[in-house]
Amino acid sequence: MAWLEDELQDMLDEGIEVESAEPMLSMELRKIYRAQHPEMLDRQVYFRNLLRLQAELIKLQDWVVETGAKVLVIMEGRDAAGKGGVIKRITQRLNPRVARVVALPAPSRREQSQWYFQRYVPYLPSGGEIVLFDRSWYNRAGVERVMEFADEDQVETFFKDVPEFERMLVRSNTIVLKYWFSITDEEQQLRFMMRIHDPMKQWKLSPMDLESRVRWEKYTEAKEDMLARTNIPEAPWYVVEGNDKKRERLNCIEHLLSQIPYLDVSTERVSLPDREYNPEYERQVLPDELYVPKVY
Repeated sequence: MAWLEDELQDMLDEGIEVESAEPMLSMELRKIYRAQHPEMLDRQVYFRNLLRLQAELIKLQDWVVETGAKVLVIMEGRDAAGKGGVIKRITQRLNPRVARVVALPAPSRREQSQWYFQRYVPYLPSGGEIVLFDRSWYNRAGVERVMEFADEDQVETFFKDVPEFERMLVRSNTIVLKYWFSITDEEQQLRFMMRIHDPMKQWKLSPMDLESRVRWEKYTEAKEDMLARTNIPEAPWYVVEGNDKKRERLNCIEHLLSQIPYLDVSTERVSLPDREYNPEYERQVLPDELYVPKVY
């Protein structure tokens, strides 16, 4: 029991380390943020539930491998809405050979000449895989439309094609889950300000992010149109409220688990084999320069 408690404490410490990436903000900005979030979820309640849900995700992973299921999770939402944080908590304790994240860069000139969905197809899950898209083909209905990288004919073609494309995925026994992460205008502004003043998060701000802030209302119109025209019974949208990051993560993971009919998979008991010893073997002494300096 003592060993188990130590292991759980180690897991908790690791979770706290992940969570401790609090922005290096001025005290004034910290006060503003805390004033805007007076009912934040208690840290212990959050970690206790996060570890419970991550244990369930491991059961889901075992079921996916055992049954050869294909799981596709699409994560969309405004900039700074928390998609990355949710994805990180989902994959944190999973096998990267089973659960992988796809975050594609802007299309190359060659990809721009292809069938729109073509560059996404190679990343779709095979049997026994969970794939999470950190943004997806819905770029066409969002950023490409708002920033005028795609014309109206291309957008209309997308809206005609995407329902059938997703129905094809479902008919091929792919579980498709689509999440839209929603935050308020004020919350996005606050998070952008936090990124501007946090040297460890400034890399998250791109010129496109700043432009999206200017075009908030156009993005809202595009989002509403997208949800209305692509919310099909075979692959419906689910909106996750994201102003409270901790609740956002727990609610999304809880819902994801509820949408997949996974079962406990029995596994063989693992026993550690005895190590072989060769009495004639002498371990070589390595030169000091091969070792990393012990700074700590």
